[in-house]
Amino acid sequence: MAKALHMVRHPTGFYSAGATTVFASRFDQRFSYCLYVPSAHDPDGAPLPMAVLQHGTGRRGPQYRDNFAGWAEEHGCLVLAPLFPAGIGDPDDLHNFKFLRYGDIRFDRVLLAMADEVGERFNVDVRRFLLHGFSGGGQFVHRFAYLHPDRLSGLSIGAPGRITYIDHDSPWWIGLKGFEEEFGCAPRVAELRDVPVQMVVGGADVETWEINNQGDTNWMDGADAYGVTRVERLRALRDNFEAHGIGVRFDVVPGVGHEPMRVLEPVKEFFASILTPRESS
Repeated sequence: MAKALHMVRHPTGFYSAGATTVFASRFDQRFSYCLYVPSAHDPDGAPLPMAVLQHGTGRRGPQYRDNFAGWAEEHGCLVLAPLFPAGIGDPDDLHNFKFLRYGDIRFDRVLLAMADEVGERFNVDVRRFLLHGFSGGGQFVHRFAYLHPDRLSGLSIGAPGRITYIDHDSPWWIGLKGFEEEFGCAPRVAELRDVPVQMVVGGADVETWEINNQGDTNWMDGADAYGVTRVERLRALRDNFEAHGIGVRFDVVPGVGHEPMRVLEPVKEFFASILTPRESS
């Protein structure tokens, strides 16, 4: 793993420590990211772990990053917050990143390229990283996991409204039928058994106007087959994962609706539980 830290030694290094500025991805400059680089970072020391916080429809990446700043300092973990802007290709689009592929864009590959770029710029181990997403981000991260479980040290799926179940008889994206045609490889479900998985949702996350929108571009018949609310659908995904031998920590945050920043404490606890053996080694 490269330890080059050219940015920190550059005169603009001030903007590459702590809460950084926003960087365009070298892989595809339509996309960008910001970071939190904790004070524990040392270009000549041990590589830091990394947590990736994937935004949802509201594109609140810097807000996620800032919420995790204290946690990142406490645990010596670099935080990456990607930005996939709305309107790429289609000026009215809000949702395409959630399904990983749109035209010639593979959003999973964009994220991996960002992670690898961070690994080149900073002394951080990006071979495996922690990954959390909420709502539209929760959609993205569990689909990402079917493709890239080997890159994950932990997976936190937050309140997705539309879910892809491990079901080889239902069409993509409700199930996995046609996955290989879509992505050029089979889903790597068995490897997810080795990844710590959390699912998290607010106990009052029961509004349905956004996720039962028949006829919209992000709707598919059968999306409501396993529940009407996000809570119901996430419980169904938990049962689906566990039926395939994938263990799940399931967190319901009492009294919280569809509010991404109010479910982050269990996510921090989950991530910390994965990092603790590493910190103690």
